[in-house]
Amino acid sequence: MNSAAMMTQPPQPGFFKRHGTVIRMITICVMVMFLMIPLAMIESVLKERMYRRNGVVGEISSTWGAEQTINGPVLMVPYITWITVIKEKTVNGKEEKIPELQSRIAYAYFLPASLKISGILDPNVLHRGIYEAVVYSGTLHLSGSFTKPVFDEWGVKPEDVIWKDATVSFMITDLRGTKDVISLKWGDKSIPLATGSKIKENPSGLHARLGASPFDGDSSNFELAVALNGSGSINFAPLGGCTEVKLSSSWPDPSFRGSFLPVERKISTEGFEAIWQMSCYGRAYPQQGAVTVSGSLPFSTDAVKASLFGVSLISVVDSYRYVERSIKYGALFIVLAFTAFFLFEILSQLRIHPFQYTLVGVALSMFYLTLLSLSEFINFGLAYLAGAVAAIGLITFYSAYVLKSFRRASVMAVGLTAIYGFLYVILRQQDYSLLFGTVGLFIVLAVVMYVTRHIDWYARDERVK
Repeated sequence: MNSAAMMTQPPQPGFFKRHGTVIRMITICVMVMFLMIPLAMIESVLKERMYRRNGVVGEISSTWGAEQTINGPVLMVPYITWITVIKEKTVNGKEEKIPELQSRIAYAYFLPASLKISGILDPNVLHRGIYEAVVYSGTLHLSGSFTKPVFDEWGVKPEDVIWKDATVSFMITDLRGTKDVISLKWGDKSIPLATGSKIKENPSGLHARLGASPFDGDSSNFELAVALNGSGSINFAPLGGCTEVKLSSSWPDPSFRGSFLPVERKISTEGFEAIWQMSCYGRAYPQQGAVTVSGSLPFSTDAVKASLFGVSLISVVDSYRYVERSIKYGALFIVLAFTAFFLFEILSQLRIHPFQYTLVGVALSMFYLTLLSLSEFINFGLAYLAGAVAAIGLITFYSAYVLKSFRRASVMAVGLTAIYGFLYVILRQQDYSLLFGTVGLFIVLAVVMYVTRHIDWYARDERVK
């Protein structure tokens, strides 16, 4: 009887059928990880294109003019300092230590009491192949005053100050835009400037010897006009006790950067005007200092770099950066698409082959390659639209046959359209991208939970024959 009962008992499903849903989910996860390979390859292509673009921009900059930094003026005054040296001498047959006074040359550095810089930047966009670089030209007018140096801090006598070797230095990154002889107006004198700043940390620039009597009174004024070519951005060091910089340009998309922002700014489609004002209290180095080695600054160059401020003439839309950010969401796109297909399998009793999942994942990956290639030639928004339409159209057409229903394929099309639209919003909203992305994922999770709330996953696997 037992044997008869066993013969009439229905056969039990095997292990793979009893755990078919779990195995299906594991298979989908493996496919998602596998599809990270083409995404990584596309990202590698993106990096190669960015490297190529940066190289071309660097080549253009190297022939036109580099990113400019205006650092100066700095007044250097050498002076004699006396030190006592103990020397051993033989006196009456005995070795004795005798103090001897010897002179050494030291160098005092002074920053201007006031510094004003004004200029107009004339921007231009240079092209090489499909790449472009933003460059500019213009003339900067520097003026200000130096207070007559006081050497009491170092205990130096007036007769030990070597005024005839006093120099003033201007550290400027690139002077290739200069076409005429540059003269410095110092008080009532006009002094031609020589090349080189005479500063070891920043050798590029200009310098001038001021002569034996650089100060007729308690201070001396200076003026300088210098023509420059540059690319990308221009920066300034706030070396004055009070520093004021006024810049204007027809470039409509400035990016103000550095340790100080403009106190006044006007930006329109016709260009910008900006004014910076700051005092020496906002930086980490003093107005004066002394060293024993000529050409070495008495304060840290890192401190000077930390105090730089200026403006970048940049292109607002950097398509490569947008593509790079969009690729970071590639895995999420694939997961959401596969989740939709998986739910169709569960709710509509369909069977979708892993190969069909893979083709859909590849189509999603192709969107990023399409976006990258098109954005090099057309506006990023249009490239995004073209890539999204191509990907949605291809997946919708394929889904109509895989899901065996044009209605289900339409649901996929609507879902993909919403996802691509949402990603575009996230890309444009840089400051709120994390918030928007979190809210979007929460909504997607809520929809999946709502759709699958009545599914008895154990009972479903037990019904499998």
